[in-house]
Amino acid sequence: MVTTDPIQASPDLAAVRRSSTTVKDTRGYKAFSAANIVVLTIICGLTLYPFVNLVAKAFSSEGFIVSGQVNLIPRGFNTTTFLAVMSDDMFWINYKNTVVYTVVATAIAIALTTTFAYAISRTYLKGRQFFIGLAVFTMFFNGGLIPNYLLINELGFKNTIWAIVVPNAISVFNLLIMKSFFENFPTELEEAAAIDGLSTYGVFFRIVIPLSKAVLATMILFYAVAFWNSWFSAFLYLDRAELYPVTVYLRNLLAAATGTEGLGSDGAQIAANVQSVTMVLTVLPIICLYPFIQKYFVSGVMLGSVKG
Repeated sequence: MVTTDPIQASPDLAAVRRSSTTVKDTRGYKAFSAANIVVLTIICGLTLYPFVNLVAKAFSSEGFIVSGQVNLIPRGFNTTTFLAVMSDDMFWINYKNTVVYTVVATAIAIALTTTFAYAISRTYLKGRQFFIGLAVFTMFFNGGLIPNYLLINELGFKNTIWAIVVPNAISVFNLLIMKSFFENFPTELEEAAAIDGLSTYGVFFRIVIPLSKAVLATMILFYAVAFWNSWFSAFLYLDRAELYPVTVYLRNLLAAATGTEGLGSDGAQIAANVQSVTMVLTVLPIICLYPFIQKYFVSGVMLGSVKG
């Protein structure tokens, strides 16, 4: 005996079943979504406009830049300044310094921030509140510019890479994000690993770190961008031009009216857009890095910001 499903036998009943499980957007929600798209599009446009304008000026000729005719599209396409800046040996020396400073400083910062955050996230740590309070205290108070300079000088860090990487090795903001992330980490995994014979360091390096890729990628991005853009520490603690990062090179071009004299014979063209060209060359590596870790970025921040 063959039985027939009444819903299959009746097309009308099947249509009712499908329509009853479909939630239609209300008119208010549709209006909100449309307004949201418009607002976010405007915000994105306002955010991208300065950079697009910067790129357009970098490839425009001097006459159009001076007369203010460059907006979003290059006018009088010109690469003279790019060739002049990239042929300057000091630019590449400073660029190499920036890469070295950023890589070393980020590695040290990640190591210190991760271990410190994991330690103060453990509720059984004796003196935990003291260490947390000590870290937060430094967010609001510091020794001041002159004492810091004297300390770096006395430690023998002046005119060395350590003057750049050590004073800013831990960001308390990043530390608190990682602390919150580790506090929400499943304790069952750590207990199971401890039962299997792993020590505290084994649990940290073999269990916690491999499962913290999202927040680690976020912290790497935060630290790398901060160290890449940093110029004041180098300006303060470094006296030799061959030790400067590229941001100080850029700063000197922006501050000195004659900063382009040594870059070539086309002085007027170079003076018109040397700032734009150098900024584009400086920010390019960070823009290239971001897409590779963007997928970890949002999840990393959210994981460290929600209290379980």
